[in-house]
Amino acid sequence: MAPVLFRLENAWHPTEGGQNGRFTFTLVNLSDAAISGFKVAYTSLTRVIDKAACSNAVFVNRNANFHQFAPPQGFVLEPGASWCFTVAGLHRPAVHRTDGAKSAYLTLADGSHMAVAVADLMLEGKHSEPAPALLPEGKVSEPFAMLPWPAEATLVAGDSFPVALYPAEGASLAELRTVENALRLFCRLFSVGHAPLALAPVHEGRALRFEEKPSLGASAYGIVFSQSDVTISYGDIAGLQYGLTILAQMLHGARIKPDLFRFPVSGNISDQPRYGWRGCHLDVSRQFYPTHDVKRLIDILAWFRMNIFHWHLSDDEAWRLEIKAYPELTTLGVLRGPDEPLLPQLGNGAEPVGGFYSQEEVKDVVAHATALHVEVIPEIDIPGHSTATLVALPDLVDGQEAPDSYRSVQGYPNNALNPAIEYTYEVLGKVFDEMVELFPSVLIHIGGDEVASNTWMASPLAKKLMEDEGIEGTFGLQSYFMKRIQQMLAERGKKLAGWDEVSHGGGVDPEGTLLMAWQKPEVGLELAKQGYDVVMTPGQAYYLDMVQATEWQEPGASWAGTVPPHHTYTYEAVAEFPAELAARMRGVQACIWSEHFLNRDYFNHLVFPRLPAIAEAAWTPKARKDWLRFAAIVPLSPRY
Repeated sequence: MAPVLFRLENAWHPTEGGQNGRFTFTLVNLSDAAISGFKVAYTSLTRVIDKAACSNAVFVNRNANFHQFAPPQGFVLEPGASWCFTVAGLHRPAVHRTDGAKSAYLTLADGSHMAVAVADLMLEGKHSEPAPALLPEGKVSEPFAMLPWPAEATLVAGDSFPVALYPAEGASLAELRTVENALRLFCRLFSVGHAPLALAPVHEGRALRFEEKPSLGASAYGIVFSQSDVTISYGDIAGLQYGLTILAQMLHGARIKPDLFRFPVSGNISDQPRYGWRGCHLDVSRQFYPTHDVKRLIDILAWFRMNIFHWHLSDDEAWRLEIKAYPELTTLGVLRGPDEPLLPQLGNGAEPVGGFYSQEEVKDVVAHATALHVEVIPEIDIPGHSTATLVALPDLVDGQEAPDSYRSVQGYPNNALNPAIEYTYEVLGKVFDEMVELFPSVLIHIGGDEVASNTWMASPLAKKLMEDEGIEGTFGLQSYFMKRIQQMLAERGKKLAGWDEVSHGGGVDPEGTLLMAWQKPEVGLELAKQGYDVVMTPGQAYYLDMVQATEWQEPGASWAGTVPPHHTYTYEAVAEFPAELAARMRGVQACIWSEHFLNRDYFNHLVFPRLPAIAEAAWTPKARKDWLRFAAIVPLSPRY
């Protein structure tokens, strides 16, 4: 790998440059050659909105999070020297060290590009508070490593633990396969951990006995412990897997932290999930996650007895799902780079990046999830968040519409599919035809979020549609679009899921529709009153890209406020729902948005311990939750 010969330092001055402060950028030349006639580009979620508010630099371009500046005419950056410039006129103040440049590169006078290193945004003029500890010292009153904690457990700790648990004679083939499945899951997550399960008798082991009891219900199980054996009763195979998983957790905890955790010598567990929807979303558009990483996350969900994987497969930044009818979506619609169809965003620099999931890879992920009783819900985000789609398929654009007539909240110009272009529905119909063959779930998530309030208002085609159909404004057009999409899905045997804005402008038919309340908690109650089934995923509690503490040096986003692990753990999503609407609240979901997830360490820092906190909120009755117990057990969790 060639050395990076330039660095862009960035600092934040909160008291200079207006109400939102300003950036100071310093480009350092570590090479042996002087450069001139160059431009520097960087990506940042803190965006420029006043192009003239910079000094010692010339504004060149901005597209969403992409920014480009040039030095003054005739400037030469000598070896070992620096170029310093300031940028004000920003759309918001910086709040944390991750609010500055995420990546940078140079474009030289000959058009070639060079990598530029960046690091944390520094704070000027104020104390830069270090990040705090996010978890207290844990404390357990019952010495068993179970997460989520079961609905009911009365257990007596033993003085020792079995080497492994193995099926007693007489186990069925389905039971043996489930033991094997749980064992493989453990070995993937803890590759150096001692196997807690075996398929053959084990010296100093303990026998497992099985009792199928459909009367227990879906996903439910019970466990009875004795000195000689362990008996699992289960309502279905998912319940059996959950019972085996909690046994593996207890045995693993007793083995690696015997000072804190034990294995039961007697007693019983009676368990079933609190909610049917125990989900986790992953945005793979902002950053691409290879298939093995997606499967790793699904393994972690299964370990925590979560059962929904919401796969966010398209957004402004990229379209990630192979559609054979439109190969352009995964050629033109995924490439980001200085000379590619899409400009670099959120961590991309001089080197082009791409990545998509072939249909064979999708089938592999779905099969992997299904074997672990995790349902895969695919999402293509429409009509907004469609920059990549429109770059790949420019015939979906109203050519009479001004090219920058509106911008999304993320700063993308004209990023929504036009409801008045009939070809839009032809394309989406072919996309849905291929999706229904890949995803067995009855639900297809179609996004529906963050359409700017003036979207399509400069489109002659949209104006004519509004006149012909008696539609008012952007959200009336969105409702028209969504109703057509809902009918297209119904014709293919699928039901519509979306973000809460699907309800805007008249919404869609609530019957069979599932909406996710993300903007604020009270939205979920309003959706339920309108007749929609609801999954609660408010940014203020369940968005795992949100910063976990107020200190400057703690990384993450902050638009929904500060979301410490304690708040995520104790938040009660069903609190505002009256009894007559409680059935509409289907469950809860974590959301992993990837703007800040530039590497695996960032992922682990922001996702854990909050993902297992949401898993416990999804499974464990409120009265059985215990923050200090959780804090003691969660360090045993697998990492990404």
